[in-house]
Amino acid sequence: MASPATTHTEVRRPLDALRYDIAGPPALTRVVADHLRRLGARPGDGDSEGITLGGGGFAGVTARTAWGVSGSGIEDEATAQAATGVMAVHGRRHGAPRGLGVDYLATATGVLTVQGLLAGLVGQARGGPSSTCVSTSADRTGLLTVSQYLAAAGADEPEVVELAAGGPPFSSADGVLFELETLDPGAWAGFWRALDAPAGAIRAGWRPFQFRYATACAPFPVDLHEVTRLHGWERIRQAAGPSGAEVCRLRTLGERAAEDDGADPWTLTALGPGAVAARAGAPTTGSPLSRSPLSGGRLSGSPLSARPLSGLTVLEAGRRIQAPLAAHLLGLLGARVIRIEPPGGDPLRGMPPACDGTSARWLALNRGKEAVEIDIKSSADRRRLRELAAEADVFLHNWAPGKAGELELDAEHLSAVNPALVYAYTGGWADRIADAPMGTDFMVQARTGVGEAVHPAGEPPVPSLMTLLDLLGGLHGTEAILAGLLLRERTGRGVRVDSSLLGAADTLLAPALHRVRQGLDPRPAAGFRHPLRTSDGWIAPSDASAAAATAYDVRGMCTEDALDQLRSHGLTATAVTTDLSALRHDPRLSGSISRDAHGAPAVPDPWSFA
Repeated sequence: MASPATTHTEVRRPLDALRYDIAGPPALTRVVADHLRRLGARPGDGDSEGITLGGGGFAGVTARTAWGVSGSGIEDEATAQAATGVMAVHGRRHGAPRGLGVDYLATATGVLTVQGLLAGLVGQARGGPSSTCVSTSADRTGLLTVSQYLAAAGADEPEVVELAAGGPPFSSADGVLFELETLDPGAWAGFWRALDAPAGAIRAGWRPFQFRYATACAPFPVDLHEVTRLHGWERIRQAAGPSGAEVCRLRTLGERAAEDDGADPWTLTALGPGAVAARAGAPTTGSPLSRSPLSGGRLSGSPLSARPLSGLTVLEAGRRIQAPLAAHLLGLLGARVIRIEPPGGDPLRGMPPACDGTSARWLALNRGKEAVEIDIKSSADRRRLRELAAEADVFLHNWAPGKAGELELDAEHLSAVNPALVYAYTGGWADRIADAPMGTDFMVQARTGVGEAVHPAGEPPVPSLMTLLDLLGGLHGTEAILAGLLLRERTGRGVRVDSSLLGAADTLLAPALHRVRQGLDPRPAAGFRHPLRTSDGWIAPSDASAAAATAYDVRGMCTEDALDQLRSHGLTATAVTTDLSALRHDPRLSGSISRDAHGAPAVPDPWSFA
């Protein structure tokens, strides 16, 4: 069979001329079908026991996806969220475990499944390891989702802020719910001083506000909430402007549905002609600019040399979660990842709590990577970065909008030194929303209606303090890069790929927005995915069993007896994980949690290849 690489001059999308067939749980395969179609594949004849993707000169790849191990009690979205700690983390702001009102793990598992299929095709196109079958599961997705919180729970030292109920949004005197965002303590103080907030409350509120991305809760002084309720929305907006802080009114799902343009969650744009044939599969050697790998390495599955991206190099200039997670997953797929860090290293390496002197949360996204310190404000160091990009396969960043162009490090600049480069940007809004606020997780949740979707009817439409969109945005970034690599191999040209938190929100909200357009209530019924209290913990019924389970009072029973009670009546339920450190020994999970060289907990890879 002829190599599929660079043989299809008519290819415009990565999966043009390929066909797919899909069988499996609809919740887990919804995103798979949608994204394969958007990438150019067409439906086949429907005769499949799993998910198959082939044609166009490829041998084909197969995927299998499941909620978890058969018989584990993880049988749907609710039980997967309960078992993997998602309910515990999302519920921190409420003071008790709560399930997300959207099918978050199913959505993320779908994106991971597409990643596995694309990675298998990239490996084939490069003449490398031929992985013809990939497996994913919602329980492993759940572990990836909570990996930073799990790492902190297993650190050598405690959290530096209290894990207690509380957090945004705030409310104005005229009833407007809004999010507040700033990364600058001076802007934080300036905003609150403009509203005459007590100085003590301003000081006490900054640290939980700053750490809410890490802890999923923000127990602010009550004075801050009381202050905003004294002022109208326009006055609050006026206070934000001069301070440098930003505020965003919480939008409804109806508002989002009215403006939704149906755009793809990522874009792929061909760049100039490349020299892919000379580069594909070429081994890489250590760069004199790079440091030794950041501790750890691949944690499960096949050896690095047998993985589909083996031999590829990724340069990552990422910060916080979105871009580092995208690069982390590419590393797990076999790529060599080199982080571009500022002089002195990434300051988030020191973010508490630590394992062996390094931030546990930081290790969750960056173990196994190499690093080089580059001052992007220095023309000499920018030349060094271009030299690295000239030898790389992927350049990935999530700098502020416009910064890459100002530094002459945008796609047009780097493709000039490497026409075969896949240039990737993971941003907030993808230039699709006029007058958009700062493109951070909680602001995008607020602006797109995610806050309404994640809570059932009868509850305030508040954004989750889990970094839902940073995580899902990172997954979309990896998916887009894999699609870009495949398109490069099929066309011989470099590719620019753009993904965003907005695209991640649209993928997550698609079922809710569909219900809006049908004139239905987009939110689930009151009490949806609220676990049941037992004498020593919590249990979560499956969605199908939830209504019937409320007929049984299990508050005086231990968790084991409560589960036996429900199961004896034919109902499905599982225990809610509230102590994340207990996940390491949880027999319900399909993959084992290990420790890296620093002693930090490390979750299993989200895919298995064969």
